[in-house]
Amino acid sequence: MTDSLKTMAVGEIGRVVGYGPGGRNYRKKLLALGLTPGTEFSVTRQAPLGDPVEIRVRGFNLSLRKQEAETLLIERQQA
Repeated sequence: MTDSLKTMAVGEIGRVVGYGPGGRNYRKKLLALGLTPGTEFSVTRQAPLGDPVEIRVRGFNLSLRKQEAETLLIERQQA
């Protein structure tokens, strides 16, 4: 079952399973940043209003806005 990055809490681990329809420009950007299908990440911080969210992926921290985060289809992983 796929989920959304913006519904995850700090400390949770997820895996990229794909991209939603539309958001073609964001998809290219996310692929260039290393968020390819199968990539695992963890949520490290979240702004008080939920935008942006910071994730740890491939050894670096990456901040994503809600609109970018909506493009990602993710699967929650067991810690």
